[in-house]
Amino acid sequence: MEHRLKSSVDLDWVRQFIATNLPILPVPGIPQIRLHKAGPRSGLRRLAERDPQFGSPYWAHHWGGGLVLARYLLDRPEAIAGRRVLDLGAGSGIVGIAAAKVGAREVYAADVDPYAIAAIGLNAALNEVAIKAVLADLTTDEPPAVDIICVGDLLYEEALAKGVTGFLHRCAAQGIEVLIGDPWRAYLPASQLRLLSEYTVPDFGEGAASSRRSGVFAFESNMSS
Repeated sequence: MEHRLKSSVDLDWVRQFIATNLPILPVPGIPQIRLHKAGPRSGLRRLAERDPQFGSPYWAHHWGGGLVLARYLLDRPEAIAGRRVLDLGAGSGIVGIAAAKVGAREVYAADVDPYAIAAIGLNAALNEVAIKAVLADLTTDEPPAVDIICVGDLLYEEALAKGVTGFLHRCAAQGIEVLIGDPWRAYLPASQLRLLSEYTVPDFGEGAASSRRSGVFAFESNMSS
């Protein structure tokens, strides 16, 4: 995981902005995890005005796939304890935080957004866990040296889903276990997944809070496509 993206973002300033403007709140249905979360008065527009490359602040909101993956890991610590874990497309870092809380040997959280990297560091410290945040698009690389990859809410666009799924095939071929959390979005490779559990959780994918059934799936690349 040495292939990292370069960023001109002042992460110290961003961390200070998040700490000051995004309140610390418990995660819905997961009171043992707290995160900095955007609210009506968080002023995220100021980040966009400061940085023309500022993208959608996915890291500042709860998403169904991340919520169900975090719940699943906390409910079944035996799935993670003692293992090396990658939270791919980590956003707020919620899945990596859950993995660390149940005894993962090492936790990496990768995202292509430098603002997510800043948020992950703050959220990990807030929850008193150790996470190695990686600013990189790992889907273009060789499979990482981990035991399990957790993927929450990363299959929402066709091109992105194709790239991620191809990467997961390469990882599975190397014996890496893959767990996916997703509220049954259109580009989910359903024929290659085995449903493990479902929860009803909030999801902000439409830009407004709503609750929906979201699943945790095992990715099995030898299933019919």
